[in-house]
Amino acid sequence: MLQLARLLQLTSPVLPVGAYTYSQGLEWAVETGVIRDEESAGRWIADLLQHGIGRYEAPLVAALMAAWSAANTWEIARLNGEFLASREAAELRAETAQMGFSLARLVRDLRDPDLARVESTLATLAEIAFPTGWAGIAAGWQIAPPAAVTAYLWSWAENQVMAALKAVPLGQASGQRLLAELGRQIPAVVTEALQLPEAQWSNFTPAYAIACARHETQYSRLFRS
Repeated sequence: MLQLARLLQLTSPVLPVGAYTYSQGLEWAVETGVIRDEESAGRWIADLLQHGIGRYEAPLVAALMAAWSAANTWEIARLNGEFLASREAAELRAETAQMGFSLARLVRDLRDPDLARVESTLATLAEIAFPTGWAGIAAGWQIAPPAAVTAYLWSWAENQVMAALKAVPLGQASGQRLLAELGRQIPAVVTEALQLPEAQWSNFTPAYAIACARHETQYSRLFRS
């Protein structure tokens, strides 16, 4: 039960990392009419879950958790650098670095002996990607990788839906229908991610990259990315 409580804490919307201030290009898709209603919002988020986040960030989190559990600091640093290099837009890189910095500060402020090694390892990284810090906390709290990756994807999907609720805008019932459908898809994405070899990881999602880059010069916006 303690691991479940810790996992809920790690995926809570009140986790002080500022995730709610980012839309990851979704706001630009709304601005241009690509996302205009519940159906188009669901299609955008689900496609990104299936073909981007689920095939890169999800297996990355699992690999990072294995590296943290093995105290393999070289592998942690390598995967951290790979993720930072994979960010297609300046906003995306700034987002993950800011959230990673906030996680490192949270680890310090928690004063949890189970996270002491995580704190010291993060301090050696010049720039911390959000998945790196998140996976370190999950591993330090001994959360099972399938549960951790499921929760990571759910947290991402929830944030995307919250952004759509504000930007489209959509009603609360639409948001819950979107989350129900995304939740139905997540288990299969997790199963594939846990078995996917690194040579097959892929974040090739051109429309997403263009949306994130275009958002940087969007005149009127609510979100930082």
